[in-house]
Amino acid sequence: MPPPFPVEAFPARTPAASQIFTTVLSHGPLTRADVARRAGLSAAAVTKAVRPLIEAGYLVEDAVEDAGTETRPALGRPANLVRVDAGRALFIGVKITGDEIFGVLTDLCCRIRVARNFPLTARAPGAVLASVAELAGELLTEADGFGVPVLGCGIAVSGEVDRAEGAVRYSPFLDWRDVPLAELAAMTTGLPVTVDNDVRALTVAEQWFGAGAGLSDFAVVTVGAGIGCGLVVHGRVVSGVHGVAGEIGHVVVDPAGPPCHCGRRGCLQAFAGDAEIVARVREATGTPVTDSAGALALAHAGHPGAREVYARAGEAIGRGIATVANLLGPERVIISGEGLAAYDLFAGQIRDAFTAAAFGSAARCELLTRPLSFDEWARGAAATAIGSFVRADR
Repeated sequence: MPPPFPVEAFPARTPAASQIFTTVLSHGPLTRADVARRAGLSAAAVTKAVRPLIEAGYLVEDAVEDAGTETRPALGRPANLVRVDAGRALFIGVKITGDEIFGVLTDLCCRIRVARNFPLTARAPGAVLASVAELAGELLTEADGFGVPVLGCGIAVSGEVDRAEGAVRYSPFLDWRDVPLAELAAMTTGLPVTVDNDVRALTVAEQWFGAGAGLSDFAVVTVGAGIGCGLVVHGRVVSGVHGVAGEIGHVVVDPAGPPCHCGRRGCLQAFAGDAEIVARVREATGTPVTDSAGALALAHAGHPGAREVYARAGEAIGRGIATVANLLGPERVIISGEGLAAYDLFAGQIRDAFTAAAFGSAARCELLTRPLSFDEWARGAAATAIGSFVRADR
């Protein structure tokens, strides 16, 4: 059966073309010589790969004078600058949470042009797919005004995701198991669909455009309903054989700690997950708080029991980040997620526990907090769709 969408192929879909395009996307405009240097390719390879991308309109070459820069070689004629034509195509990104979905329409440079969000009234796959289709339909209608095609859709979901198969193996917050989400969403949206773990998708966006740009080794740790970690090693986002690389939420940071829903004790999730914090604040204070806002309010009001819960959460997060630093030696760990609303309550504990647990030079790793909205997570999903479009092995 033919696919339910018109397919526009990325020209010259080779490893070199993909690498060159993403290099220009992340760091451009660049001269061809700079592209070759950053990508580790020969000038001839760059010229061969760039030509069809320019002919198809994905890349544009500007004279230095037209690009508004003073950069030029000391001798000879000025080198032209290569950049991505952001308006050449559009992509959709969708971030699914336990109770809401967030969607963005981005250009080819992954800049958000339109953003929408819908509440989720049910978490069953059929209900969520219906909401995704409705959201995508709104964004496709908006896309009509731009006059260029929408070439793909990325969907980001928490939990174990097999990106190659486009399947959600297990998502605890949606209670899904073995859902072929890419196939189902392609049928309901009419677009090629890429599905990835939400933290890995956010990591792609940080690698291309955010606080990880230009770094070969870094990590993204997210704090909120779950504790996630995205890893970039030698310039590549790491998924692992089964798609669960970076699963630090169930690293045991204190064997004598509280029970975790996974059946063990003392996991990072058991200390620092939103629901776990709320439960422990309720227990420590005797106050019937039901959500993170209530727990935060008690802690900010100075209740010692609530503040102690957040302090222990910070210590656990610091130990978890130190584990990442000790294993991989990243230059930077970016801390994000909705849990940063409580950052003032545990920032000191994160830093102190990290410093105490990081071994040797691993303690030199920079910890950077970066609050990001769920629209930015959806943008990460769009980035994975762009990556799938240009990748040679798709």
